[in-house]
Amino acid sequence: MATLRVVLALFVLAWIFGPYALRTAVPIWFVFAIALGLEVSFFAGALRRTPPPRPDRQPQAVDRERYGYRDEADDLLLVREGGEELWIPYSGESDEEVDALIASAREQAEDEEFEASVEESRDGRGAVWPALRRFFTGLAVIATLALVLWFVESRTGWDSIDGDKRSAAVSRFSAEASRIAEKPVTIRCDESRDYVGLVQHADGVAAVGGDRAYLTPERCLDLYRLAFEGEVRSSQTARALAVLAHEAWHLRGVADEGTTECYALQTGVELGRRLGLSEDTARQLMRQQLVENELRTGAASEYRVSRDCREGGRLDLDLNDTRFP
Repeated sequence: MATLRVVLALFVLAWIFGPYALRTAVPIWFVFAIALGLEVSFFAGALRRTPPPRPDRQPQAVDRERYGYRDEADDLLLVREGGEELWIPYSGESDEEVDALIASAREQAEDEEFEASVEESRDGRGAVWPALRRFFTGLAVIATLALVLWFVESRTGWDSIDGDKRSAAVSRFSAEASRIAEKPVTIRCDESRDYVGLVQHADGVAAVGGDRAYLTPERCLDLYRLAFEGEVRSSQTARALAVLAHEAWHLRGVADEGTTECYALQTGVELGRRLGLSEDTARQLMRQQLVENELRTGAASEYRVSRDCREGGRLDLDLNDTRFP
């Protein structure tokens, strides 16, 4: 368990401060869900665990062989005292020796009764506390990591930006999306993650032909850094431009994901230029996205562009321009 918690802590720190690809590949809520499930599983397993058998405190075979212990006495003497019966091994001892044997037997009986009560406590309610302690320790570790994640995100993420600046940024994103969609549309940054980035684990979402799209706070932050601070973060900036253009094309009415992505990478050049990039840099970023698009597999394979997404191809939006995208 300790090793598992250390691995969890290291992964969360790597997710926060590590490469961008890790954030896009693994949703952080998924990691916390696995950790919580493991803690519950370990706790339930501890409650179901069979208590170890009580140790046999009688003389063992090696003791009998070494010390000449007799398995049976010559006779047994019954002693009744206060409603209690004690059987004393008797082999012709004197009265004083019998009294000593009785005292020894009484002490042994008391010791066995005490040990039995302790074992019963351990087997019952006493066994629950260690399991509870480990479980609550695990929950504390998970809560601490979640608090660290929230603190870092609130100081460095989209939420760290002043409210007026965020409103200005969203208005700018909406205006740019409206140009691509060829109608008034609205872009929202989904701070509550009701639509994107949590269960859906997508960078953006929009209803085909609708008038509103949602982007993750991370993509909104990348776009803000570009448009308002002139900061370019290579693949992060490229991905943010592609996502905004992609959702705008959905709002325009294009449904197929591969076609939408092809159009987005082409209009992403002009979008990047309007947000502050040079044309060469914008084309370089979109071409980088086109190369990465070929690596998409699994559930993301539907976003892969077709062979028609090329210069002079059926999906080329500007046949007069020899540079693609």
